[in-house]
Amino acid sequence: MVFNCKVSFIDRFLYVLLFNRQLIQMMSDCMLLQKVGLQDQLTMDSYGTDTVKDLDQTSEEEYATQSKLIKEFITIPSIDKAWIFNSGSGPQAMVAMSQANLLANKRRKFMLSGHISKESSNLSVNFHWAPFPVEMTGASAFAPSPSGLKLLVVRNPDDKESPTKFEIWSSSQLEKEFHIPQKVHGSVYVDGWFEGISWNSDETCVAYVAEEPSLPKPTFDHLGYYTKDNVGLDKAIGSWKGQGDWEEEWGEAYAGKRQPALFVINVDSSGEVEHIKGVPRSISVGQVVWSPSSKGVAEYLVFAGWLGDKRKFGIKYCYNRPCSIYAIKFRDASSGSDEPKDDAKEAFPIHNLTKSISSGFSPLFSKDGKFLLFLSAKTAVDSGAHWGTESLHKINWPSDGKLSESTDIVDLIPVVNCPDDGCFPGLYVTGLLSDPWLSDGHTLMLSSYWHSCRVILSLNMLSGELSRASPNDSDCSWSVLALDGDDIVAVCSSPVSVPEIKYGKKVVDPAGRPSWQWLDIQNPIFKSSEKVTSGLSSLEFKILKVPISNVSECLTKGAKKPIEAIYVSSSKSKENGICDPLAVIVHGGPHSIAPCSFSKTLAYLSSIGYSLLIVNYRGSLGFGEDALQSLPGKVGSQDVNDVLSAVDHAVEMGLADPSRITVLGGSHGGFLTTHLIGQAPNKFVAAAARNPVCNLASMVGITDIPDWCFFEAYGDRTRYTEAPSPEDMSRFHQMSPISHISKVKTPTLFLLGTMDLRVPISNGIQYVRALKEKGIEVKVLVFPNDNHPLDRPQTDYESFLNIAVWFNKYCKL
Repeated sequence: MVFNCKVSFIDRFLYVLLFNRQLIQMMSDCMLLQKVGLQDQLTMDSYGTDTVKDLDQTSEEEYATQSKLIKEFITIPSIDKAWIFNSGSGPQAMVAMSQANLLANKRRKFMLSGHISKESSNLSVNFHWAPFPVEMTGASAFAPSPSGLKLLVVRNPDDKESPTKFEIWSSSQLEKEFHIPQKVHGSVYVDGWFEGISWNSDETCVAYVAEEPSLPKPTFDHLGYYTKDNVGLDKAIGSWKGQGDWEEEWGEAYAGKRQPALFVINVDSSGEVEHIKGVPRSISVGQVVWSPSSKGVAEYLVFAGWLGDKRKFGIKYCYNRPCSIYAIKFRDASSGSDEPKDDAKEAFPIHNLTKSISSGFSPLFSKDGKFLLFLSAKTAVDSGAHWGTESLHKINWPSDGKLSESTDIVDLIPVVNCPDDGCFPGLYVTGLLSDPWLSDGHTLMLSSYWHSCRVILSLNMLSGELSRASPNDSDCSWSVLALDGDDIVAVCSSPVSVPEIKYGKKVVDPAGRPSWQWLDIQNPIFKSSEKVTSGLSSLEFKILKVPISNVSECLTKGAKKPIEAIYVSSSKSKENGICDPLAVIVHGGPHSIAPCSFSKTLAYLSSIGYSLLIVNYRGSLGFGEDALQSLPGKVGSQDVNDVLSAVDHAVEMGLADPSRITVLGGSHGGFLTTHLIGQAPNKFVAAAARNPVCNLASMVGITDIPDWCFFEAYGDRTRYTEAPSPEDMSRFHQMSPISHISKVKTPTLFLLGTMDLRVPISNGIQYVRALKEKGIEVKVLVFPNDNHPLDRPQTDYESFLNIAVWFNKYCKL
């Protein structure tokens, strides 16, 4: 078999890496699909009866029909990361992707590579993709080296006994493999705040963050004796290991995870792993990078650190946890040795580089190594909001490698409180690329929310000029994936279009200002099925500006501006003079955002005949700090009124039939959903709530973020206490959906995760039982192995299958 394509060195090592394993897995999956008939139905691990049991024939047929379509949407691949490498044959692209594997209930990871060719005469760019992607079976993370000649693959174990595997691949083969036992460290942190894998400049060492070794536990023998010196005793007949002291964890998504600690492995020869000493256990580390390498200058590990010495609150989705940028010396230049220091030597001291600011994370060195950049969520930390408008800062890095006790922090992008119309609304970044610099060394590329869209920004570090690199007239969402010199590889999507890779070609105007000409490229990544293509083909969207109601004089200027709502509909809607039913979508947080980007599950709802109204109420990201800070202390009222204003606005514009409106939300969106059906009992014909906050009074004592309850209820972070007063409990109840339970009429579907530490399942169950007591129609699905996001593939599938059938039942589709 011959393929007419150009095969790069990246292609070679990817094929060698796992090609045989991929073919075996593909054949196995195909046989299993035929055996169980996935096209017709899937039996999920929800609590109670199976989804399609005990249904009348009409309902069973609808489940079967809908299950076929939602499978097509759920299994659309996602673009996760990308890298560009320059070799003798020109730039090479490597794209990391993932796809839902419904049978395994996991996400399948794979790589796609290609060669980039450019025509200078007509500015055209072509991507010559490899004929097939390569599945990275069992890979937890992969990190290409700076030169692009090596690829690190990390494989975390599925249990607490097996070793972690580090593999070093070249373009044609596996070069080295290291097995790191549990006594050295546990699993490597590969996502979230504590993620951090970094090659040093000469590619001999990799720094990373992993779970510290298990702490010793007491052991008892058959006589009941206790011993701390339990070497060998824990495996002896007639002995057992005790539990030891309980330790705080970082909450949701980190249950069972041990303290994140800093390690360095020598991948050049020995595979020796060094646990970096000098970092107190009270600091949880993450996001490690190496300092610039220079002969005769000490080499440092620079990382973000979160203090957890008193109480560890939930950290996932929470930017309000105090953190700092730290540095610790790895090699002492005065020793003249290239090897890490001996374990017997005293640990180097740790330096806090950002003492004067309450938040510092995502450390990044400039291209010339002269300064260190970092992001800050100081507005979130100082106010108590779980997320806020961010800022970007820099500190000078000493050329001699000698760190001083005090550092001057320079503001690069300050916090924006009230943006002028059409102007930059502030910084809302989740992270920075490992190499975000253009060739001039002082222009930084990053992605950020701008109202309801995500955009690509260009920051000139010398002039301070900040400009929009993605198209100004685009209502789609854009994210930078990688840089090809001065050109940009990005991903673009909208509520009605699957993600596509775009190529931005840099052009300079006569005044010397850069901009980017955006080109479509050959895109083999998303060859959607005919059903998906057909379902999306007639859809269109627009962003509505919705004036707020009941404007108060005490509001700041930024809090009085209109909110935005994304309206998605079929171009065929109202062909018979009747609007399609409307599904109102409310995001969680509340300090989050529903961006104007592709969502597989919402696109599925649109494709079966629902218009969508996706509301970004005041308190959302992307609109300046004034609007965001206007909500705390007013949850359950201001945000509810904003959603109702958006619904009324859509009805007044003739975009919705007031007799066929449904509402859907999760977490704080579930809080709003259950508030809305209580405060506007005649507005919605059906509702669906995913892990909803229904009663702050019962949540505050069992959630991993009790401070959230106080801040959102009072608008004051100083009110938090571990022992709420009767007055606190009364206010929590008053501001909760359960206080409006007597008015609810709307049939409601609940989707709950047993493992949820953010909004424990008892919160939703209490509300469900209260509705049942009133005789309100309720349906409940419980997923025993899911936590707060309810995002495992089977759970996502079954949740939205049931949401569709539930809404159809009351909208009479």
